[in-house]
Amino acid sequence: MSKPVTFIFVAPGARQVSLVGDFNHWQPQAHPMQRQPDGAWIVQVPLHHGHHLYRFLVDGRPVLDPRAQGVARDARNEPASVRAVS
Repeated sequence: MSKPVTFIFVAPGARQVSLVGDFNHWQPQAHPMQRQPDGAWIVQVPLHHGHHLYRFLVDGRPVLDPRAQGVARDARNEPASVRAVS
């Protein structure tokens, strides 16, 4: 069973922001984020219970989430943000 999880990233100067992670096989086209009037970007993703690794792609560049619950290494030994879903 999955649960809707909201991801928010503040990047008022960005032209495009996507969410990539182990839950979408790190594919940026899977979860493009929507720009809000205040410069924040938002997307809601259904996630299963457990820990999930992710990053934001801001204008094509990988960025960790400053609000993440932690940082770990992905399968390619690159840093990734961690989100726990209960």
